[in-house]
Amino acid sequence: MQMQFFREQLKSKGLKVTPQRVAIYEAVAELHNHPTAENIIEYIKTNHTNISVGTVYKVLDSLVENNLLRKVKNEKDIMRYDAIMSHHHHLYCSETDRIEDFEDPQLDQFITEYFKKKKIKNFKVQDIKLQITGTFK
Repeated sequence: MQMQFFREQLKSKGLKVTPQRVAIYEAVAELHNHPTAENIIEYIKTNHTNISVGTVYKVLDSLVENNLLRKVKNEKDIMRYDAIMSHHHHLYCSETDRIEDFEDPQLDQFITEYFKKKKIKNFKVQDIKLQITGTFK
């Protein structure tokens, strides 16, 4: 999401465009690796020394609550953040803890059709996100 679009999204959600929100979103987008809160804090300490650790956590929670960031949990239960809001899956390397985005419309169509036919009793599928675990070579 470009920064101008991000600013517009903040406004459309009724949130003020603050330097803190912009800087923290920028950190997630710039780090490109589904950063942890600690990674984001390190980036902020280096580039925006006036933003407190507490503010980072509050802003991250607010951006997630307003669907401007996504939380991604790895297999070690470490919470990471994703700035890409379009539908996609993740490839997770169990050796390096690296997460990469994975888009495959054919897979999405297959999964959607599968669950339409499956019809799980008393359950409505709203979204499907896969985390595919393996190792990068």
